[in-house]
Amino acid sequence: MALRLIEIVIPSGSVDDLFDQCDDEHILDRWAQPIGDDTSLIRMLVNAEKTEALMDPLQDHFSSLQPFRVMLLPVEATLPRPKPVESTKRSNGEGNSPERIGREELYADIAESAELSRVFAAEVVIATLVAAVGLMRNDTAIIIGAMVIAPLLGPNMSLCLATTLGDWNLVFKSLRTNAVGLSIALVASLVVGVCFAIDPNGDAIRSRTEVGMGDIVLALASGCAGVLAFTTGAPSALVGVMVAVALLPPFAVFGLLLAVGEFDSAKGALLLTATNVICVNLAGVLTFLAQGVGPRTWWETERAKKATRLAILTWVVLLGILVVLIHLATDAP
Repeated sequence: MALRLIEIVIPSGSVDDLFDQCDDEHILDRWAQPIGDDTSLIRMLVNAEKTEALMDPLQDHFSSLQPFRVMLLPVEATLPRPKPVESTKRSNGEGNSPERIGREELYADIAESAELSRVFAAEVVIATLVAAVGLMRNDTAIIIGAMVIAPLLGPNMSLCLATTLGDWNLVFKSLRTNAVGLSIALVASLVVGVCFAIDPNGDAIRSRTEVGMGDIVLALASGCAGVLAFTTGAPSALVGVMVAVALLPPFAVFGLLLAVGEFDSAKGALLLTATNVICVNLAGVLTFLAQGVGPRTWWETERAKKATRLAILTWVVLLGILVVLIHLATDAP
């Protein structure tokens, strides 16, 4: 796991109290220096998975002080190389940190991707156009180019995180961004379908109008992969392809087929899109829970439990309905 540098601005009289609150086994190195009248700057070098265990107590004990601010910075490398810290509690099965980055870093990374902006809209248009051209040409390389852009990755991951944390503001923001992104993708694919000749029997298009159990497995794996990439701090592009393949291409097919009047085939593409969105979100929420991601305070925890149960129940019910529809579509002559 990567290293992080925690910087804390705090009144000088509280420095000793701060060090008492910190578990030394989480800290690779630390420094303190005065930076003004009765103000000090504390720096702590820690492993990324230890940041949550350090920052939560700091927030609990010192947030009412003035001045007080905690900043988390990535560390590319340091010399001499830090020695690994062995936990004295590990033999008892206690004190183990989750193998992920801290909650606040995770929230900052993911919540930003739920913002509705002109850049996001442009990325959706570009990715849809690239995917549409690749679908029309049956060119897998071009379709992969659209997958790498992966504009719908962020809003879906932020929806999973918001559900896990019980953050309703982020839930509504993520749903809005998802809805706008899908609407833009639909309009862009419709325009392409009207302006260019579309062969509805092309392999790339036809393969995305049929839904099977394998597609459900793919979407579930995509949701897990997306969450694991974020929680371990890996670049999202590494799994953007997996998530994008489950979201944008079939929806682009839906718009292209609508434009040429292939309504029956368009229903299959829409069913595949709906199945994948549900599976990605269900797997994402479950993976966040398995990674131990949760709110900081007990009252937020109770709210998050209710939101998570509601979301899981909703996704499972919708998935069950879609499975029935898939079987009916498969059995239909």
